[in-house]
Amino acid sequence: MPNKHFCQGPHCHEQETTDRFLKSKGIIRGRYARLNVDYEPQHNWGYVDMDKYFCSQGCANSWLSTNMESIQRRTLPPFIEHRRISEGYQKVISNNGYRTSSIQKIGVDNNAD
Repeated sequence: MPNKHFCQGPHCHEQETTDRFLKSKGIIRGRYARLNVDYEPQHNWGYVDMDKYFCSQGCANSWLSTNMESIQRRTLPPFIEHRRISEGYQKVISNNGYRTSSIQKIGVDNNAD
């Protein structure tokens, strides 16, 4: 396991991208953060400490909008220590003149006999 935190983004594990999809289990899982926990920059050229906790700027912004109330109240927001997953996905390959693939949520039929 890399020396990285799991991405703290609240919706990182729900985004349907191929690098998050684990085909053998049919799950989408969150990414690791961009930088190692012990990363020390040699120069201070735009380095931000948030890269140790988030995989992208979008996840950082999503986390901030979700936890802004906790920050204003000066309480600690939750820290994610395990990799989150979303289950029930499959890879769909279509062949309409050229081959394309996408990841789709599997529908569940609750009225099956």
